Amino acid sequence: MNFGHWLGRGSAALLLAALAASPAWAQEAAAAAAAAPPAPDKGDTTWMLISSALVLMMSVPGLALFYGGLVRAKNMLSVLMQVLTIVAIAALVWVGWGYSLAFTAGNPFIGGLSKAFLSGVDATTLAATFSNGVYIPEYAYIVFQMTFACITPALIVGAFAERVRFWPLMLFVVLWLTVVYFPLAHMVWYWAGPDFLPNQPGDWGLIYGWGALDFAGGTVVHINAGIAGLVGCLVIGKRIGYNSEPLAPHSLVMTMIGASLLWVGWFGFNAGSNLEANGVTALAFVNTFVATAAAALTWAGIEQLIHRKSSLLGGATGAVAGLVAITPAAGFGAPGTSILLGAVASAVCFFFVAKVKNRFGYDDSLDVFGVHCIGGIVGAIGTGIVAAPSLGGQGFFDYTVLPAVPGTYDIAAQLLIQLKAVALTLAWSGGLSFVLFFVIDKTIGLRPTVDAEREGLDISSHGERAYNL
Repeated sequence: MNFGHWLGRGSAALLLAALAASPAWAQEAAAAAAAAPPAPDKGDTTWMLISSALVLMMSVPGLALFYGGLVRAKNMLSVLMQVLTIVAIAALVWVGWGYSLAFTAGNPFIGGLSKAFLSGVDATTLAATFSNGVYIPEYAYIVFQMTFACITPALIVGAFAERVRFWPLMLFVVLWLTVVYFPLAHMVWYWAGPDFLPNQPGDWGLIYGWGALDFAGGTVVHINAGIAGLVGCLVIGKRIGYNSEPLAPHSLVMTMIGASLLWVGWFGFNAGSNLEANGVTALAFVNTFVATAAAALTWAGIEQLIHRKSSLLGGATGAVAGLVAITPAAGFGAPGTSILLGAVASAVCFFFVAKVKNRFGYDDSLDVFGVHCIGGIVGAIGTGIVAAPSLGGQGFFDYTVLPAVPGTYDIAAQLLIQLKAVALTLAWSGGLSFVLFFVIDKTIGLRPTVDAEREGLDISSHGERAYNL
């Protein structure tokens, strides 16, 4: 280690300690940081770009292969094409108006268009993190959040796989992102930043202002996509042959490859959501690992008890349920409570997939509602418990004080806030998604013809086959 570099860092630490000893000096130092933010740390910037690439990998190839393996061979290519095209569309919409609507000041429900088409953004502009005086390049934040906007609508298609027309689905995606996803992302994640909030009170999204905890997207991504998927499968209707013909997955090998890529990519999804490379990032990484492991084993164990056999499909599905559940809690819980959260979520999701779906008869093709919506709900509510410092959690910080200080944590009060956030997400996404699906279905039509569906969407929609054997 360079001695001069070490000495400089040591001197800076002593100076900061001296300033922190005086509240007035601390306020002045924080205000100075806000007025003239330091250059972004190269380590933080590198981690955010790597995380962005990992989350993109979750969509293509991860989610595409996971979903593709679960459908029949005649629809494999159609699912791959749907996911690929949704990612491409979402990326362009995000740059056009999505980032601005989600992450600029406006009102509690949605931002404005001041940064439409990334107006005013360049290589020198910065985005706040969760630490006073720590920033990353705004482009790094934009591309990271872009990957979330890409994967969320792609999750929805699994609920009505094998029975939806391609271009009407793409139209739905553009409209859904605009009226559902961007406002919800603003409500949950938008705030002025730790250095600016004291001077800009109330500059936050509605759900953030409630104090809801959602580290990486339990509400914005999973409950949002899961309830939209349920609404879509109800509007479109059941697959031809549902409960009367074999509809088994054509390649569990592909599904396993996709699930594995999802797990690896999810470290960027969750740990990247800390926006910095520090101890909390490492905590989110560990929690993502162990909660998923517990969930996969729980699902396999339940299958062994009920069916006397543990399936690969069950293990992979359990792993995804654990990933979903730990998403909102990744940076808040401790590893021990994260294991419990993953196990509980896996058991609840198993019940919905194996029992509730059959009881009510809805054709959620790839269990988007049973895994993503239900797992997201369990995770969002569970976050209110596992985040408690009394249980080893991180609690939350009061950013209206400079520098930020730990807030007083009340589990019961936090659970009520989490429930409110879940309820609003279900109502917002469920209601608006129904309107979009219904209008598109009644105007240009969402469902392919009976002949096209029986032939398979690979040929009828895209003129090619996934396999030519």
